[in-house]
Amino acid sequence: MNTRSGTIIATAALAAMLTACSADGPSQGSAERADKAAASNAPASKTPDCEDGTLEQADWMADCYSDSPEQADQPDTELAVGDTFAYTDGLKVKVDTITTITRWGEYDTKPEAGKTPFRVTWTITNGTKKPYDLDDFGYDAQGATTGGTTESLYVEVDSKQMTGRLAAGRSGTFTSEYALAKTDGKDVLFSMSRMDNQWLESGSFLGEDPNWTGTIK
Repeated sequence: MNTRSGTIIATAALAAMLTACSADGPSQGSAERADKAAASNAPASKTPDCEDGTLEQADWMADCYSDSPEQADQPDTELAVGDTFAYTDGLKVKVDTITTITRWGEYDTKPEAGKTPFRVTWTITNGTKKPYDLDDFGYDAQGATTGGTTESLYVEVDSKQMTGRLAAGRSGTFTSEYALAKTDGKDVLFSMSRMDNQWLESGSFLGEDPNWTGTIK
């Protein structure tokens, strides 16, 4: 076998191995969709039989057609504002809101002209049996329309930094403040990652980090 053939075979084998690892790799947790929870709690309503061939086209388009992917087809790590990511060990993170900052303190840093100041608010629930060091969480926000790097802002008014320990069975709500160029739109991608030793030793960190996409309100 010549060198070129050997290289091609080795490359193909490596690609197949990486594909298999990606498909069967570890999972950090699962998604708990806000829309699904709301639907399950909503009162039963009369919905048309979408398989009924006699259904008027206008009714079918209004009640049966959707050009957006089903939530069941979306990865557990791709979430919307209001969704919760449940880690396999009992920790949960829910992004509550992404809102424009309108109140400022005397020493707060306001963004430059041409940038939208916004706040991401999220809630962490410790469903484990031990206190959790919140400093082991990392987070980041970026533009999600045409990309765009955010600028971190120092804001005291209405904010709460995530730090300290969260007791077992307790929840805490925290914020982080940013500015995004108006030319990059108002859609934001917010990501969370864990760096605690137990999580790293378990290998779960090799799975995809959860991220939430939402529009600044």
